[in-house]
Amino acid sequence: KCLQFNIDITKDMIPVVPAAHYNCGGIKAKVNGTTDIDNLFAVGETACTGFHGANRLASNSLLEGAVMALKASNIIKNSNFNQETIPELDYWESPVTLKHENVIINNNWDELRRTMWNFVGIVRSDRRLKYALKRVNLIEEEIKEFYYENPVSTNLLEMRNLIINAKIIIYSALWRKESRGIHYTIDYPESKKEYRTKYSSFKKGDL
Repeated sequence: KCLQFNIDITKDMIPVVPAAHYNCGGIKAKVNGTTDIDNLFAVGETACTGFHGANRLASNSLLEGAVMALKASNIIKNSNFNQETIPELDYWESPVTLKHENVIINNNWDELRRTMWNFVGIVRSDRRLKYALKRVNLIEEEIKEFYYENPVSTNLLEMRNLIINAKIIIYSALWRKESRGIHYTIDYPESKKEYRTKYSSFKKGDL
């Protein structure tokens, strides 16, 4: 395989470079999962710990999944968090008659997954992102209608959450007029210094 790329491993070293995955960062956390925000823990892919060395920023490896998760769970288990009293709601007792229409949720789930994969994937463009947003908005309307006509279920709540996350991703990608890390857009292939800020100045309506 190396010879196909004109690399003779009997004479030359094999060049090794980090992939984008290792440079996409994450929430800065310690090995025990704690962050600089009280009661916020980050473990695995979402965390930037340096656990595997300076070049490895985010990982779902067995080491992080086992060691960090154990350390984080022990801290959480042995801590006395101040919790506000949240009223218990009877989500599962609904006067709505079950219509056995879960096929709608399943279909929308598949369509949302395909839309995000095809149009909000590795290579992006404003045109693709705007098309994806239209599709997600339509799915959101269908699920909203379904929500008020059927009893609440885990799948229904998860579908609503997936839609919210999808829209956040799309809006964020449309707002960022540059390419950085694993956000690459063919409309703005270069990185821009003005986006290297600690906090975003994005406001609703900027798009």
